[in-house]
Amino acid sequence: MNKKELIEKLKERGIKEEILKVIEKVDRKDFISEQNLNEVYEDHPLSIGYGQTISQPYTVAFMLQELELKKGDKVLEIGTGSGWNAALISCLIGEEGRIYSVEIIKELADKAKEKLKNYENIVVLNANASRGLVQHAPYNKIILTAAPKKIPEELKKQLANEGILLAPVGEYVQKLLKLTKQNDKFVETEKGDFIFVPLVSQTDK
Repeated sequence: MNKKELIEKLKERGIKEEILKVIEKVDRKDFISEQNLNEVYEDHPLSIGYGQTISQPYTVAFMLQELELKKGDKVLEIGTGSGWNAALISCLIGEEGRIYSVEIIKELADKAKEKLKNYENIVVLNANASRGLVQHAPYNKIILTAAPKKIPEELKKQLANEGILLAPVGEYVQKLLKLTKQNDKFVETEKGDFIFVPLVSQTDK
């Protein structure tokens, strides 16, 4: 499958034009290893080493759509991975927005920093953000790209009012949960079943 065919497939599955445009602009091939280049536009995850993956394009597109990103948003991404998702978010929130993307695996954080060095609204940090990143809170949007067993309360506290938190939750097959904060109360909706790598937490490292 080539990039044009992938975009068409995502469109058929209900992904909106705004998201399709940034996926077309920010090429997935720039964020994967050479041995996977022949699969770059296939709609499935690919290994990026260290037990981590770059998620399938549909999953990335669906999550970005559910995150309802706006120009000027301040975003926390937990799990930088390849950096592709951060680059896509960067385009959606614009120059006035800012994304703090945190990766616990130093080698992946270093690679992502290099790939994202020309994105002025992205800050990549090598740290453990399983409980969030309180020094830059509150955030308009929080996205987890790996699965915790449950959503930590600390993350909810770091979400701004009217903010959205999106996370795959569970041990084996995860439910994608969308939390919207309204006057310190949370409206939670399930957005389907997905498979993600587990979130590496403080107790694991």
